[in-house]
Amino acid sequence: MLAKKTSKNQLTLPKNIVKAFPDVEYFDVTVDKNRILLVPVKITRADAALESIRDKMEKLAITEADVKEAVTWARKRKSVSG
Repeated sequence: MLAKKTSKNQLTLPKNIVKAFPDVEYFDVTVDKNRILLVPVKITRADAALESIRDKMEKLAITEADVKEAVTWARKRKSVSG
């Protein structure tokens, strides 16, 4: 199938391709060995993602003090090796 590049450098995708991704609005676009790759991306609101992380932390019983300790540990290791 062919996709046409418009005068505004936009690609028009064939209907059959678009039908294969009915709920996709965004694609990650990369170039790999002279090929254009389109990968479907699901955009999530930042606050929804944060809420999910907070829920997981609560289930794992990770506290704010645990996070602070982990950050301190990570920063100490970086300064020692750098």
